[in-house]
Amino acid sequence: MDHQRFSQCKQQSLNKVDLSKKGSVDEDIEAVVSLINNRDQFFTTSSCSGRIIVIDGAPEGSDVQKQNCAWLYVSHKKCTSYDLVSALDKSSRDAVLKFEPFILHVQCRRLEDAQLMHSVSINSGFRNSGLTVSKAGKIIAAVRSTHGLEVPLTREGKLLVGRDYVHFLTQVANQKMEENLRRIHRFHENLQSALISDELQEVLPAPPSSQEARRPPEGQEAETEEKQQNKTSVYQRRRRREHHQTDCGHGDGTGSVQEEPDVCLDLLT
Repeated sequence: MDHQRFSQCKQQSLNKVDLSKKGSVDEDIEAVVSLINNRDQFFTTSSCSGRIIVIDGAPEGSDVQKQNCAWLYVSHKKCTSYDLVSALDKSSRDAVLKFEPFILHVQCRRLEDAQLMHSVSINSGFRNSGLTVSKAGKIIAAVRSTHGLEVPLTREGKLLVGRDYVHFLTQVANQKMEENLRRIHRFHENLQSALISDELQEVLPAPPSSQEARRPPEGQEAETEEKQQNKTSVYQRRRRREHHQTDCGHGDGTGSVQEEPDVCLDLLT
């Protein structure tokens, strides 16, 4: 998707009314959502920081299960046994306790951007993350985890377990929420580092190849060649002079040659 079209889609998406039950971004992921939406190559399409819920609905497998369910309890924070017991007391059908971990959907401008988001997700503990590409070229990165929880607790309004078991489930759900928040924090830190590294790679020039690294700059190359020629010329002239001195010293044994100043030495510098 080209930059202009992507920017239009991003503007339209972010200007839409939040249709979630809460009506706004969850507090624990505000920093993550802001970080993503402040980058030109990304925008979020849906998100949830993670929640503990009790839903009262039709039996599993029923066609009207989702449409007719009642939300007896919802929290994006840790809960207490009293919270769950109070919610279950309101059940008239089949109540289920669920812990749903952090989930985030991000539309990406390029496939490379989506791959960066996916890599950060996996490395932060969100092992169920993935990418989808539509026929129209829409690229979505889904950040998901697998540490959920789902336990049926009532049947036609009747509690199926004891209060001690509800207390145990409260501890399990809260432990999962704590782990969920740790992963969100890790994801935020890893994403910040990855984006900074990616931006630096775009700004900095590509490193030269090994052959280019050994080659001197253009001006120095000509200068080096000239010096090499001068060194060769000086060496040849000095060899000729030494040969002449040797020939002059072989007559009667008293011959001598007056040394000439070496005017060529400065060419070696």
